Amino acid sequence: MQFKHPELLYALLLLLIPIIVHLFQLRKFEKVAFTNVEFLKSVTIQTRKSSQLKKWLTLITRLLLFAAIILAFAQPFFSKTNSLNQTTENVIYLDNSFSMQAKGEKGELMKRGVQDLLETIDENEVLTLFTNDKIYKKTTLKAIKNDLLQLDYSANQLDYSALILKGKQEFSANETSIKNLILISDFQLKANPLQIEIDSTITTSLVQSRPSSEFNSSVDSIYISKVNPANIELTVNLNQTKRENAVSVSLFDNDNLIAKSSVEGNGPLNAIFTVPNNQKINGKISIEDNNLQFDNILFFNINDRSKIKVLVINDLESSFLERIYTDDEFELKSNPLNQLNYNDIDSQHLIILNELEQIPISLSNALNAFMSSGGSTLIIPSDKSNLTTYNQFFKYKSNISYQSNVSLEKQITSISYDHPLFNEVFNKQVRNFQYPKVKSYFNIQTSEAAILKFEDNAPFLVQSGTMFVFAGALNANNSNFKDSPLIVPTLYNIGRQSLKLPKLYYTIGQEVSYDVQTQLQQDAILKLVAGDESIIPLQRVMHQKVNITTNETPRIAATYEISYNNSVIQNVSYNYDRNESILNYITIENIDNVTIQESVPELFDTIKSESNINALW
Repeated sequence: MQFKHPELLYALLLLLIPIIVHLFQLRKFEKVAFTNVEFLKSVTIQTRKSSQLKKWLTLITRLLLFAAIILAFAQPFFSKTNSLNQTTENVIYLDNSFSMQAKGEKGELMKRGVQDLLETIDENEVLTLFTNDKIYKKTTLKAIKNDLLQLDYSANQLDYSALILKGKQEFSANETSIKNLILISDFQLKANPLQIEIDSTITTSLVQSRPSSEFNSSVDSIYISKVNPANIELTVNLNQTKRENAVSVSLFDNDNLIAKSSVEGNGPLNAIFTVPNNQKINGKISIEDNNLQFDNILFFNINDRSKIKVLVINDLESSFLERIYTDDEFELKSNPLNQLNYNDIDSQHLIILNELEQIPISLSNALNAFMSSGGSTLIIPSDKSNLTTYNQFFKYKSNISYQSNVSLEKQITSISYDHPLFNEVFNKQVRNFQYPKVKSYFNIQTSEAAILKFEDNAPFLVQSGTMFVFAGALNANNSNFKDSPLIVPTLYNIGRQSLKLPKLYYTIGQEVSYDVQTQLQQDAILKLVAGDESIIPLQRVMHQKVNITTNETPRIAATYEISYNNSVIQNVSYNYDRNESILNYITIENIDNVTIQESVPELFDTIKSESNINALW
């Protein structure tokens, strides 16, 4: 039992007064002489005993009466909380990620959660509610009812640790308030598990929404599997969870159905389509599935191929470069140094200095201006290179310098597999290939990590910004690197990186970067446009191209037009992450330091019963 005004209980000390009065009440009995008759003595004794009992009963009654009055003014009550004046703070997380599209017994999981909140909580009760992409602070359901009824699904799913941290930050600093953190979600399995630390000030409650069926079919990815002069073969990866029904797969170009296929099985599946080569396609792969909807469509596009311009400045023959930079993807131009037209430099994406004995000041200045505007360079030294002119060129745009020339045969044994040049080349790290070698090389002094290294870990190929530098000559007299399997992916990917053409598609929420081959006027901007959606992405104007970087935007899966002054330059596609397509869930009964409820109404009934006050006064 608790009291609203416990300080009034001190008044119970006043009950000592009637007790003292009773104990010390001095009453003298006057003796009257009577006849010494036995029955009169008996009556006198009996009367005195009865009078004494009545006095005690009267005292007790008075004490109880005064005690009851004092207790009533102190206002006693029963409650599971510690104080009548405690406030309750409810912070609610409502999961609106795509996995909450799954259907439960009463409809889509997220929409059912919204209805339960609206039907259970008093519309005037102050609370904080947040989703994966929105937050409503210190508000009421009456104020946000329309927003909740129109709440859309989000591709941005909070990590569990970030979710708990964000929820706790919304509570006040009031140490006496009752704090309830309520999480309403399906609690899918993620890389980082859900862990709740012990916190005596916050009660964390979980309500898990589970779908009626955990079957789901999804379009996982698409890639170009084969290319020939006439056609491109596209392979579509599908995924089916716990079902073996046939899945119909459709390929659209814009809104035109151009091919259809059917696959059957359980687990990863493939569908193959063939489309004409050198044809622009704004594609869409579509399947029919009644469970999750967001993963039934995958957008992709094939643009008109922009050729990457490569200029080779030679002192030697460069036929090996012509075999790598073929005319289907590259526009290769080769000139001896003494016949170089400096006006050609500005229009290139990659410039290769192929075993020049020296770099003239005029060429050095032109290349530095070229790299300042975003151009890429590849330096292949000659075994007779003038180190002074090379180092003079290096010092403006890199922290690389050539040291002494070493005439010692060395093998190239180490590959940086994580480097962008190689991260999509090897399925696994190769240790037993035939190592290429050089007979002489220059010691490279740099703080950059090496892409390729000698057997003693000295660098053979390094990158600084947009500059790539080899340590030695690649001619047949000095090295067999041109005969090595490394030559093609190394030089080919250096060329591809000089102009980052958009891929078939990108994933929303991931940071991506690509180049658009165009020239803009000063203060001009590019936009990403899809229907009513128009976005101005982060962009950097460079020489002959514009580099676009996206991260948090766009938010809607679609094929976007990259436009300038209402003129479409090319297209780029974005899709939602497929991580939520697999319907695997956490067993929340195994999570410590939480309370678990079967439904939202049960949870709030428990919260109300724990804070319910039974007033006795």
